[in-house]
Amino acid sequence: MPRFAAKYALFALALPALAACGGRDAPSAGAAPEEAAKVVIFTGGPIYTGVEGAPTAEAVAVAGSEIVAVGDRALVEDAAGDAVELVELDGAALYPGFTDAHAHLLGIGMRELTLNLEEVGSIAELVSIIEANVQHAGEGETVYGRGWIETGWPEGRMPTRDDLDPVSPDNPVLLTRADGHALVANSAALGAAGIDGETPDPDGGKIERDETGRATGILIDKAQGLVRGLLGETSEAKKREGYAKASAVYTSYGWTGVHAMSVDPANVDMMEALSDEGVLKLRSYNAIDREGLPALIESGPRINENGHVVTRAIKLYMDGALGSRGAALMEPYSDRPDTSGLLLMQKDEAMPILNDALEAGVQVCTHAIGDRGNKLMLDWYEEAFAAHPDKTDMRWRDEHTQILRTEDIPRFAELGVIPSMEPSHAIGDLYFAVDRLGPDRLDGAYAWRALIDAGSIIAGGSDAPVERGDPRIEFYAAVARRGIDGYQDENWRPDQAVTREEALKMFTIWPAYAAFQEDMLGTIEPGKKADFTVFSKDIMTIPEKEILTVEPVMTVVDGEIVFDGR
Repeated sequence: MPRFAAKYALFALALPALAACGGRDAPSAGAAPEEAAKVVIFTGGPIYTGVEGAPTAEAVAVAGSEIVAVGDRALVEDAAGDAVELVELDGAALYPGFTDAHAHLLGIGMRELTLNLEEVGSIAELVSIIEANVQHAGEGETVYGRGWIETGWPEGRMPTRDDLDPVSPDNPVLLTRADGHALVANSAALGAAGIDGETPDPDGGKIERDETGRATGILIDKAQGLVRGLLGETSEAKKREGYAKASAVYTSYGWTGVHAMSVDPANVDMMEALSDEGVLKLRSYNAIDREGLPALIESGPRINENGHVVTRAIKLYMDGALGSRGAALMEPYSDRPDTSGLLLMQKDEAMPILNDALEAGVQVCTHAIGDRGNKLMLDWYEEAFAAHPDKTDMRWRDEHTQILRTEDIPRFAELGVIPSMEPSHAIGDLYFAVDRLGPDRLDGAYAWRALIDAGSIIAGGSDAPVERGDPRIEFYAAVARRGIDGYQDENWRPDQAVTREEALKMFTIWPAYAAFQEDMLGTIEPGKKADFTVFSKDIMTIPEKEILTVEPVMTVVDGEIVFDGR
């Protein structure tokens, strides 16, 4: 059994605990009597506890922020006595709070506040949108948008500066691809940034060029940094607005928590304050950018006053993304034999970071997508672990784990490395992955079933704003392994889908474990925090396609209803 495997015991109805806090004059220790007297019972629909051996219940009772009883409705109501508020589910299904184990929280909010290109269906449509926005831009103002993805476009290619220039001759234009690992810049932007035919590719980045050596406008991975200065700094007020918007959007989807990746260390104070103020209403487990490691080592794990914002991890990058051909592969891309992708980090810079983090007990979360990127990440992790045999249960993570050599699949369980994966990436990427990789390398692609069978757990996420960040899509993708339109072929490896019970764990107890929070979150049982996700239909039993049609009904964090769609 892998060293990170969690064990769950059967639990009994906690009537003594409920009785202790259920009477009008029987407050729990440390709470004011008027606070402790109130017990809230959720009932009237299927309740999935996530607990082995006791997977369903009729009612769950909550006192303050804590679950105090789970089980038969009549017994729970009787034990609670008169001081009860009843929340009727009216047939809706209640689950442990869903946690997105990989998302970019500020980016989710900013997506709602900037030009969103997610629905663009062609280069022609993209150009039309930019033309309309340039007309409203000030003189020399940079026009920025995000979210385009060309894989389904009729033109069959990425946009270039030559597409954008006729409608934006004077204003710089920067449009980031959905994966965040490439952007297209027009000539005004390239000129303002000083990029020409003589500009060298930066380490870990690539300036795409045509047959004459002229930059096309496509900048891959770290080459994007050459034009970032044109966007200026995001104001504190805009960041606050972005976090507030992200919170509202995510709780309305049904998420009770998020593992926020690549957090700017300078934003942690703001996140903590917004949470304590009640503006940021969901939990956030933060993996900060690598430059924040020295301060995190000095301070140790950070937890804000209400306990909802925890910072104890750092985020590293091994490579880029598959769609923009930046993922580092062992062999060249099948549709671009001139490239095998990009490594964004070299061993000589990675090992000091890994060793420092290991010695300090800091969790490391490393972005790795290509089979070479994943192999090297496992190699470097293994070397660091071997040098520190006293450091155990570190729960280091591989963020994305998309393309693996089949021989590397068992190494995750053997090393105790947690694959953190986004099911929606598979049902998007598999439309074009066979072109990028050829059919043989798909044996280790998005290999959820193989990883679980080898003894791993999977922390399930969405990578929003790269993807929409909808838990219904993620759950559907995990169990159906089909496109939103129902499409699937043999290249999609249907046998790599997971069961609904496993999918539930991917968004509840397994993210809790991946954040060292399994003792307080992830299942519905007495003593844990009252975090619940409520959907209009039972996603554990309805036909697969119907999963996409359920509606978020209620989101509960620490016993507080933070979204109510009733």
